[in-house]
Amino acid sequence: MARPSIVWFRDDLRLADNPALRAAIDRGEPIIALYVLDEESPGIRPLGGAARWWLHHSLASLGERLRERGATLVLRRGPAERVVRELVTDASAGAVFWNRRYGGPEREVDAALKAGLREEGVEVASFAGSLLFEPWTVKTGAGTHFSVFTPFWRACLALPSPRAPLPEPREVAGARRGAASDSLDDWGLLPRHPDWAGGLRETWEPGEPAARRRLRAFLDDDLATYDRARDEPAAGATSLLSPRLRWGEVSPYTVWHETVEAGHGGRFLSELGWREFAWHTLFHFPELATKNLRPEFDAFPWPRLKPTHLAAWQRGRTGVPLVDAGMRELWTTGYMHNRVRMVAASFLVKNLLIDWRRGEEWFWDTLVDADEANNPFNWQWVAGSGADAAPYFRIFNPELQAKKFDADGHYQREWAPESLGDDGPEPLVDLGETRKTALAAYDHVKRAARS
Repeated sequence: MARPSIVWFRDDLRLADNPALRAAIDRGEPIIALYVLDEESPGIRPLGGAARWWLHHSLASLGERLRERGATLVLRRGPAERVVRELVTDASAGAVFWNRRYGGPEREVDAALKAGLREEGVEVASFAGSLLFEPWTVKTGAGTHFSVFTPFWRACLALPSPRAPLPEPREVAGARRGAASDSLDDWGLLPRHPDWAGGLRETWEPGEPAARRRLRAFLDDDLATYDRARDEPAAGATSLLSPRLRWGEVSPYTVWHETVEAGHGGRFLSELGWREFAWHTLFHFPELATKNLRPEFDAFPWPRLKPTHLAAWQRGRTGVPLVDAGMRELWTTGYMHNRVRMVAASFLVKNLLIDWRRGEEWFWDTLVDADEANNPFNWQWVAGSGADAAPYFRIFNPELQAKKFDADGHYQREWAPESLGDDGPEPLVDLGETRKTALAAYDHVKRAARS
């Protein structure tokens, strides 16, 4: 009697270059494709609203593509270790395959599941499918992890080149005896009352086919000018691949090799390197979303929170045109240009003096590309408390940033037109005075560290 293989999909919602799927196909037994919505295992962070919207549509796309090739996507909800083991028992599965995850709670789940299934005689194997350079393979000369990007990336590039991507399977032989599955609609991933996702629907098309089209369009149309135009929010020169990579609709190996083949990709590949560095950091510091990476920042004298200031920032009502434009783009589309993200984050932390964790939580809920490494890594970078962080005295001036990167005001007019001009609203705070206050607070951190 055939003992089917379970392929456990996670943040790798694709068929092409999926090592776990390829291993199951090579095993030669019927395949059960599984996705588990785990919001119950200890330490697992529940998805934000925009991410839940993306997940719904990406799973729908994956399920359709599997059906076209002969398999069914089984959806189950609950603690992943329990759910997978129940399915192994119910289906008399002989093997379980997955692509590795790198967050602390996820690694604990995977390790426990792997050990338990192997004790029961079930074949288990995991693969590198989400990162080009797994965290434990990149070490300093002293054998420790990196805390600065440039030597980290230099060490990565000294390693063997990333493997070639695997081809997309034409067929996926599904198990004849279908496993019970939840209904995707019953998971309630989509907003209903109110339905705030109209802008997301107008902006994005989740799923592997759209991800591949987006990669091709970027390489054909924008890669050659990426280095020059990537910081201009109105230029449309960025790849828009971040949610595709976050959900694994396209693999970093595919992006790497197609970029190398296209040429002119050095700067863009280094941006992939920052993604790798964020995961490298999270792997070695699992509490990245809640604790300062640099402990001296625990002494930062955050003032009492002003809820009206936080709300004004969240809704793009600060009276600072570039900040407001970015926050409204985020609220509408689930995305914000990276340069504007840095400016908006700096304004929250260093002009409003609001703890970076408040901003991280808001981005986690509203970004379609929010993941557990890059989101907190980038917030700590801006705050100065993270790995290879911006110097404490680097406080983005949103007015100067707008003049430099949105000189004609096109981006600001698109998203916050009333903020421009002499009759625009007054800024929530004085940029010069709040800069002085922030520098004094950072001086307090330095004095505390010395003492």
